[in-house]
Amino acid sequence: MRVFVTGASGWIGSAVVPELLSAGHEVLGLARSDRSADTVTALGAQVHRGSLDDVASLRAGAEQADGVVHLGYHHDFSEMAEAARLDRQAIDAMGDVLAGTDGPLIVAAGVLGVGDGRVATEDDRPDPSVHPRVANAAFAQGLADRGVRSCVVRFAPTVHGHGDHGFVATLVDLARRSGFAGYVDDGANRWPAVHRADAATLVRLAVEGAPAGSALHAVAEEGVPARTIAEAIGRSLGVPARSVAADAAAEHFGWIGGFFAMDSAASNALTRERLGWSPTHPGIVEDIDAGAYADVEPHSTAS
Repeated sequence: MRVFVTGASGWIGSAVVPELLSAGHEVLGLARSDRSADTVTALGAQVHRGSLDDVASLRAGAEQADGVVHLGYHHDFSEMAEAARLDRQAIDAMGDVLAGTDGPLIVAAGVLGVGDGRVATEDDRPDPSVHPRVANAAFAQGLADRGVRSCVVRFAPTVHGHGDHGFVATLVDLARRSGFAGYVDDGANRWPAVHRADAATLVRLAVEGAPAGSALHAVAEEGVPARTIAEAIGRSLGVPARSVAADAAAEHFGWIGGFFAMDSAASNALTRERLGWSPTHPGIVEDIDAGAYADVEPHSTAS
């Protein structure tokens, strides 16, 4: 199969591309800059120049492929509405190209907030009014009615491994600067996680056989207590782990506090059953203990 991948040079995409190639698929990777193009080429894929806000380039990429993996997203929390608008526009454009072909359209989403304090399952359908990106995921699933084998892959908030610059890197940086690894209240709230390589395998399996209109959970660990994660960060830095009262979380953690305080456990049982996915790589605590976050810096665009 020939697969068009947006976000091909990103953290998850740069693992998905070689996973697809190793399974015998051809990959056309979207690249906005020369740097991204060089990354896509080094991964062994063909480069398609364009961007998420260039509908013509997205349509052209999809027209050259049998299916699409849409991982690209503008992760700037200061412009969430615009990011979601561009995402919907992209899904609409590429879905229109695939309409009537039964080709796969795999769209990235997240598990945060899906269960609202209980263990989320793949069959949960969160209220689209909660967030525009949730509405985008529902729209993508609805493309199944137009002859698109659409599937939403809800990723754990932490897709970890050596080189991760996301949530955990931000928590590590904060602990390094403050002198302790914090968690909110008793730290019993659950935080799902998945290793990047396991996530890439799931995306490949979704391309090959996800049911139309389905949702899958790229979650290897259903929910690691936040305190356990903080304690691992503390061990890695040689600083104590310490509770931060909920009413002081925003001041201490900044933008990440509201996320890290959420209880967001998510099951992967139906994903395993439907696609035979079996995560095999290290868990988040094992990665932290092994030094995966010893030298990384968080991305500044998240603040």
